Amino acid sequence: MHSVHLAVLMTSHDRRARTLSALRALEEQRGLPAGTTFGVHLVDTGSTDGTPEAVRLRHPAVEVMPVGADVPHNQALRIASRNSRSGGGGGGPLGGAPGGPTHSWTHQLWLDDRVELFPDALANLLRTAAAAGTGTVVVGAVRNAYGDTVYSGRRGRSLVLVEPGEHRPEPCDTYDGRVVLVPRAVYDLVGDPDKVFRHRMGDYDHGCRARRAGVTVFVAPGHAGECVGGPDAPGSREPGIGVREALRRVTSVQELPLHPWWVYCLRHTWPWAPYLMLSPYARTAARATLGRLRG
Repeated sequence: MHSVHLAVLMTSHDRRARTLSALRALEEQRGLPAGTTFGVHLVDTGSTDGTPEAVRLRHPAVEVMPVGADVPHNQALRIASRNSRSGGGGGGPLGGAPGGPTHSWTHQLWLDDRVELFPDALANLLRTAAAAGTGTVVVGAVRNAYGDTVYSGRRGRSLVLVEPGEHRPEPCDTYDGRVVLVPRAVYDLVGDPDKVFRHRMGDYDHGCRARRAGVTVFVAPGHAGECVGGPDAPGSREPGIGVREALRRVTSVQELPLHPWWVYCLRHTWPWAPYLMLSPYARTAARATLGRLRG
């Protein structure tokens, strides 16, 4: 295998302990090809718990860029990618990516800061990528504390979660953006997640665009890591809220805002786009109505 230079893209917001755990797990990766190097690019979206300061103290080689709390996840990931292309974030205990010319990395690794990688996760991703070829995206499946797969590749219009195989990679159509290895050749073809998706759906859209461009996508064997911390806030599914509040939440930037969701449906689900566009909002209204009636 040729030399591997990983540009690790991360975002954070008020998750100091989790972010530090994710970086520690990245630092402790084993079995990597000789000469593998890292450049970690972390964009912090307005943390008030000291996350940027703690990362700089414990991992001084990590490039940390604080931005405003109003910068949503997908936009922060795009900023991290832009920073990786400037050649910074090298040296130090995380392996030290070469700080020289722009585009020196061979792969980007999308890494959610709530995921603690298992010690051989990156070696497994790189091994899978090497076997599949340079035009392949490799997804790392993530489990919860109970062993259930919660993030992985996805299949079909309904985005069915793909369970990782034990010994061989599983094909998929798109992916959750928690642990994703994107080779340079794929990046040059597909680019960053689209800015129209400010918070969610950017990862699904990226995977669908990659597949349309002829890129193959696999879920690596086994689980790449574990998602730490409690579940996300219930949002539009919170019991007892009214229809108006449920619809306000489901159309917010945190869930499925109208314009980005319509763009996604038009791009990837035609001729079913009108039906699929309306279905999550109709389900939300029906769920809230039934919840009130039962209450």
